[in-house]
Amino acid sequence: TGYMTSGKSTIGPILANVLGWDFYDLDQVIEIELGKSVVEIFEDDGEDFFRDYENKTLIRLSELDNVIISLGGGTISNRNNFDVIKKNGKLVYLKVSPDVIYKRIKNKIDRPLFRDLVLSENSEDAFLDKINNHLQDRLSYYEKADITIDTDATRIGVTVDKLAKQIKRMINANN
Repeated sequence: TGYMTSGKSTIGPILANVLGWDFYDLDQVIEIELGKSVVEIFEDDGEDFFRDYENKTLIRLSELDNVIISLGGGTISNRNNFDVIKKNGKLVYLKVSPDVIYKRIKNKIDRPLFRDLVLSENSEDAFLDKINNHLQDRLSYYEKADITIDTDATRIGVTVDKLAKQIKRMINANN
C-alpha cells in the first residue's frame, strides 16, 4: 500500500519477480475485468460501485498463495479491505512525502481524485491540502503496516532488495 505515486505499481512486479511470486495490480485487474479505466469507472458508475468491486476483487486475489498485490491508493481506507489484507497476508507501506507526491502528480490527469485540480491548474497549496487530508485519513491504516519503507529518494533496486530481505525474514520466522 501507499499513496498514489509511492511506487506500488513499479516496485510490486520487480519484488514479485525477485521472490518468484505472481504480481497483481488491483486497479489493472479491475480495469481489465470491467473493460474501462479507473477514471471511466468513477465517472460512469461512481466511487461506491468501484469500491465494492475493488473489495470483491481483493478478496479473490488475497486467497492466492505467494502473490504481491499492489493496492489502489484508496484501497486501504476501507475497513473491510484492511481486514482482508491483515487476515491473509502482510501489509507493506511505501511511504512518500506530500511534496514528492505533488511533484509526481501535478500534471497527471489519470488520477481520479486529482483530475479536477490538474485540469483547473490549481495552486500547489490546493494539491498539498488535498494530499495531506488524504494522508491523515489513511494514517491509522498505514501505521499498522508490517513493513514501512520510505520511497522519496531511495532507488528502486535498493527498495526492492530491502523489501525482499524483510519478507524472506518474515517467511523464515513463520516456518
